[in-house]
Amino acid sequence: MGRKKNRVSDSMGTVEIPAGALYQAQTQRAIDNFKISPLRLPAIMIRALALLKQACAATNTELGKLDAARGAAITKAAAAIVAGEHADQFPLDVFQTGSGTSSNMNLNEVLATLASSEALPVDPNDHVNMGQSSNDVFPSAIHVAACLGVHEELLPAMLVLEAALAKRMAQHHATIKTGRTHLMDAMPITLAQEMSAWASQIKNDRYRIQTTLTRLQQLAIGGTAVGTGVNTSPDFGARVCDQLKTASGIRFMPMENLFEGLSTQNTALELSGQLRVLATSLTKICNDLRWMNSGPLTGLSEIRLKPLQPGSSIMPAKVNPVIPEAVLMVAAQVNGNDATITHAAQAGNFQLNVMLPVIAYNLLQSIEILANANHHLASVIETFSVNREVLTQNLARNPILVTALNPVIGYRKAAEIAKQALRQNRPILEVAMEMTDIDESRLKDLLDPGKLARNLQEKPE
Repeated sequence: MGRKKNRVSDSMGTVEIPAGALYQAQTQRAIDNFKISPLRLPAIMIRALALLKQACAATNTELGKLDAARGAAITKAAAAIVAGEHADQFPLDVFQTGSGTSSNMNLNEVLATLASSEALPVDPNDHVNMGQSSNDVFPSAIHVAACLGVHEELLPAMLVLEAALAKRMAQHHATIKTGRTHLMDAMPITLAQEMSAWASQIKNDRYRIQTTLTRLQQLAIGGTAVGTGVNTSPDFGARVCDQLKTASGIRFMPMENLFEGLSTQNTALELSGQLRVLATSLTKICNDLRWMNSGPLTGLSEIRLKPLQPGSSIMPAKVNPVIPEAVLMVAAQVNGNDATITHAAQAGNFQLNVMLPVIAYNLLQSIEILANANHHLASVIETFSVNREVLTQNLARNPILVTALNPVIGYRKAAEIAKQALRQNRPILEVAMEMTDIDESRLKDLLDPGKLARNLQEKPE
């Protein structure tokens, strides 16, 4: 026997839905129409939609357009969705109608069912969706969900990574190592200096994202169907933003131009671009860590990452840099998401962008996985150890140290010393003592890697 069904109707007729379902006819039509992928809108997007519905119901009640009893019932139902209840009632494919109408109506129908009673029926269109359109609700929900993700997940995770880097930098101000350019030996630097580039990247990426938030916190709500605000009050959007501000603690405000809010996704695209920059920063850090950890015998072997799991199903004792590799895949995914969002943001035809659900999915996924990647990478930074013996040996034989002698003996003579030291695999100091008349104590001072790393070498007369 098949599962029991109930018959429900909408403006197009009657359909069957599973017994016990909280959604209604329009959601079922979308279930039947869109069977493209297993991808669903992230939970944070459903939460954002519910927050908007809650704010809209409260605003309509304040304006006297919605009776207090229905307003309270919708608000209570929305609070349950915000809290994560009834998550199984939002089954729609991401690849659906481009305005997100299917998901907007899915939320409207679930809230109407939860808010309704025998004495007080609540209609998904007339009551829950009062003063709204999918065309202003869904773009607003993208912004709200992205703001929540950035404020609650991404920025705190970036601060964790910054703190881990600051802690390790403080421990390694005196750890001198060989610098590298073009993957080739260069002048000495401290390990703290090397990590300072990573820390500065993450800090500046955080500033970039925070700058975008000033635009992300502007919402299209109040524009309704095409941006004119038909069927709602002129101050509806501002009042809804005030309600959202109270509920979330985030300073939302209406967009200055609601036509832009409906027809473009420029701010979502801007944020995606900033997330791509962050992904690029994480790529640079992870690649540095993998190179420095390479070995243990035939690579650089300057640091040792904490062993987490066997690295091979066939080679015993092999341990791989698994967290940096995972983070690199996150970066690749974020780059792909950005390409999708870029293409989708171009789908603003006249008064509406018609690729909103796929923008929402990719943007929110990027925020989530980058937040998690920052936490994972922080754990790597906190736990790696330094192979000081390798650093010291490499410094002693680094022919590029001879650069410090340029102001004293000239570039050509310094080059001869460097080539001789490299050919004979001898320390620069020994060869320089043989090939110049500079006394040993002065040479040691000139070639001191610690002084070179801090730019304290002797100045030419």
